[in-house]
Amino acid sequence: MDMDFTRKFSICDEKDLEIKTILTTVYQALQEKGYNPINQIVGYILSEDPTYITNHNGARALIRKLDRDELLQALVKYYLTH
Repeated sequence: MDMDFTRKFSICDEKDLEIKTILTTVYQALQEKGYNPINQIVGYILSEDPTYITNHNGARALIRKLDRDELLQALVKYYLTH
């Protein structure tokens, strides 16, 4: 095995993936319950009131694992780079 290269490790990429996974799960849970997922997630981000997010499939507990500042950073970063 050739070990003459430097392997890049990025915690940010892992955190972004975690945020994406959580948001996707929350989005699907809200959709399954008949809510408008975008409106509900925006309401949660603006108020940090967890009642905007359904308990269905553990979505409320999942979204609360994310720091709101990190969530906003990831969303802005994604929007500006895609």
